[in-house]
Amino acid sequence: MKQKIFMYLFVFSILLVLFQYVNSKRIFEDMNNKMETYKSKSIKYKDSIAVLQDDILNLSHFNLYRNEDAISYFENDGYNVDELIPFIKDELYKLNETSGEHPIVPYAASEGRRMMINTVKMLNHKWIIADFSDGEFWGEIFLTYEITADKQLKFNLVESFLYSFDR
Repeated sequence: MKQKIFMYLFVFSILLVLFQYVNSKRIFEDMNNKMETYKSKSIKYKDSIAVLQDDILNLSHFNLYRNEDAISYFENDGYNVDELIPFIKDELYKLNETSGEHPIVPYAASEGRRMMINTVKMLNHKWIIADFSDGEFWGEIFLTYEITADKQLKFNLVESFLYSFDR
């Protein structure tokens, strides 16, 4: 009788060990598959990040924040660039609030609307590109700007265009 109990315990132990082996092998293979998937995704994402960083570098080529010579130009005149750049943009946006036609945008707005500058990109210490719209028509302008000796900001429209489209 005692021998049969040991025999049953031995068989039960073997079955338990076999079950745990099969189960852990399945879990291990599943983890390896997940790990391979994560590794391939990681490589893919790293490649995507590298491509995006190259794109950002190319897009930010004409950018005042990345142009050391333009920043030095302002700093040599005693300006704090971190305060000056937002000030210049704000002054350009303030022109949207003037009554009547926009003082810089050379196109008339649709009936009942106003042309307004939407986005401003400062290229360097002398040039700005901006886009404008009245909600129906839109275009872009190229401006020069300067800070005069008496600390006044002057904008000068160099070029502009209005997108044309057929309806």
